[in-house]
Amino acid sequence: MCAECPPSFPSPGTKADLEEGDILSPRFGADGLITAVTSDAETGDLLMVAHMNSEALWKTVETGEAHYWSRSRKALWHKGDTSGQIQTVVEMRIDCDQDAVWLKVKVGGDGGSCHTGRKTCFYRAIPTGSAPGNVRLEPRDAERLRPAFG
Repeated sequence: MCAECPPSFPSPGTKADLEEGDILSPRFGADGLITAVTSDAETGDLLMVAHMNSEALWKTVETGEAHYWSRSRKALWHKGDTSGQIQTVVEMRIDCDQDAVWLKVKVGGDGGSCHTGRKTCFYRAIPTGSAPGNVRLEPRDAERLRPAFG
């Protein structure tokens, strides 16, 4: 193992180990990623969905601050490093088969989590009952906290 490499997680065991055991052994997908769902620890509002590779998950566990893997930039991403919107983990959970994590966080800075300048990435509703090709998104909590950044 190299000096800069994060430690590796144990290999997933049996179904019973995954579902009932007390050892974190995440099941990363073929792309090396696990889905991360992030919500506001105080309000419960869904903030974002992102992905983590092994290093991002380790750094999140180790530091108590959210780290993700940016699929577009193909790079580790410490949330808030440039925006000030550091996500401090209040609680972190893993799902039953250990292939998704849920972070409950306190967001620093202006409290936003979306690169569009909003508090949440989920700022539009999809109405049901519309004809395909004619679905008009409806704004929900779409106020910007600040200008968008890339």
